[in-house]
Amino acid sequence: MSVHPGLPFAALSRASSVRKSNAMRRMTGAATLAAVCLTPVAQAATDTYQRGSFGAVVSWPLIPIHAALLPDGRLLTYGSDGKGNQTGQFTYDVWDPSKGTGAASHLTLPNTTGADTFCSGQIVLPVSGAVLLTGGDRTVNGVRNYSINDVNLFDWRSNALYSAQAPMAFLRWYPTVLTLANGSVLVLGGRQTPEVAGVSKETWVATPEVYTEGIGWRSLPAVASDDAYGARNWSYPKAWQAPNGQVFIATKWGGSYYLDPNAAAGAGQLTRTPLNLAESDDYLPAVMFAPGKILSFRKLNRAVVIDLNGATPTSTSTGGVGMDRYHGSATVMADGKVLVSGGSMVSNVALGVAYTSRIWDPARKSWTTTPSAKKMRLYHSVSLLLPDGRVLLGGGGAPGPQTNLNAEIYTPPYLYKQDRTATLATRPVITSAPQTAAWGARINVAVDVAGVSRVTLVKTGSATHTVDFDQRFLPLTHTASGTQLSVTMPANANLAPPGYYMLFVFNSAGVPSVARIIKLG
Repeated sequence: MSVHPGLPFAALSRASSVRKSNAMRRMTGAATLAAVCLTPVAQAATDTYQRGSFGAVVSWPLIPIHAALLPDGRLLTYGSDGKGNQTGQFTYDVWDPSKGTGAASHLTLPNTTGADTFCSGQIVLPVSGAVLLTGGDRTVNGVRNYSINDVNLFDWRSNALYSAQAPMAFLRWYPTVLTLANGSVLVLGGRQTPEVAGVSKETWVATPEVYTEGIGWRSLPAVASDDAYGARNWSYPKAWQAPNGQVFIATKWGGSYYLDPNAAAGAGQLTRTPLNLAESDDYLPAVMFAPGKILSFRKLNRAVVIDLNGATPTSTSTGGVGMDRYHGSATVMADGKVLVSGGSMVSNVALGVAYTSRIWDPARKSWTTTPSAKKMRLYHSVSLLLPDGRVLLGGGGAPGPQTNLNAEIYTPPYLYKQDRTATLATRPVITSAPQTAAWGARINVAVDVAGVSRVTLVKTGSATHTVDFDQRFLPLTHTASGTQLSVTMPANANLAPPGYYMLFVFNSAGVPSVARIIKLG
């Protein structure tokens, strides 16, 4: 196995003894990551404990334009062929982090569905754990970027990609998908046809659709809207399940909306809110970093915190990231801080490229600059939190200034000893935790140390095109008796929609465990 320094899943100082325990022998999927022995090279910088570090660039079998963390901790990626050409029609890849980062860690398989999944929308379904892929790309008379209404599913247990048979009502390219509180999946936006001189006019999808496992699709024509998720805001609209039970939509042009897909006997209801935001862009990121709170980047180096916890949404300005990072990503980490990575000042042009990332601390409203990555991450790049608390940055290209059939992995400061030695800290280990949990329930979690300082919950990521569908962070309350924890899960599905979450436990030094993936609901 080829081992690349600086990559995830560093050895724990007590890994050998933990592996021998009955609890560890019962661990599967993401939990086995704690036992993998990969040790990052110590950094010369004495401030690594404050800024973190980037590992080496590692090869990827394709450009990871789309990435979804599976219920067992592996990562599904797709979007290009093996040479980095635009198409998801031929292959997809499943990476097993427990096997390192060499060729043996990747399972690259043929796409036999006939559907080009390039620029689709993907989400892990909350009941089955299958990945739902909606829409994608089609070539007509040699012209790319026409849309499809195909629906495909990836079964993580068999590693098979297959057609769901029942298509959507609308052709969609660049659609948003998100999980609703009731377990259904909402699909918003997307384009139907491109502008081709003498052939077709550009058209967009203004009508939402809802998918329910075991039932199928329904359309919501009563809430069709060009402003909310159609012509004016069609490209991967930014939307979140909100604490009030509705879906909040922050448009790129500044308006904001609440959509209730289940109101009016299922016909839906769309309401514009009083909140008006500064202009943003399709390719400026936003992320829910706390229950009902969103960090949203707007043009001209503006950033706002949108608060959905009151009767009406509000926004408060916070310090910008230093420049407009078009095609950058915003990823909430295990401790609730936000890593903003990649991007450039000019969309998909190697001008003002941001090689350094910046970490936003919600408590202090302050920024920390990381060391530089090796590769520019622009159009068609992704960022995703891994179960061991590190962040994968991958892809870019098709087209772009670089064709990045590669990835880098960032190790955050919380994984280092808080001194100047650039040494990885000893991590707590979750020795037992339930596989499922209900809202408001108290679950028993066992760890290998006393003195746990906090417990957090992060929705497993599903990222593409500057967005991470469903990602959200939730602090959890807990009580401790020695190494035994009683952890209270989120109160309801509006705060934490059903599905798969990473449970992190932090020791007294603020160092997180490798996560256990728990199915909520």
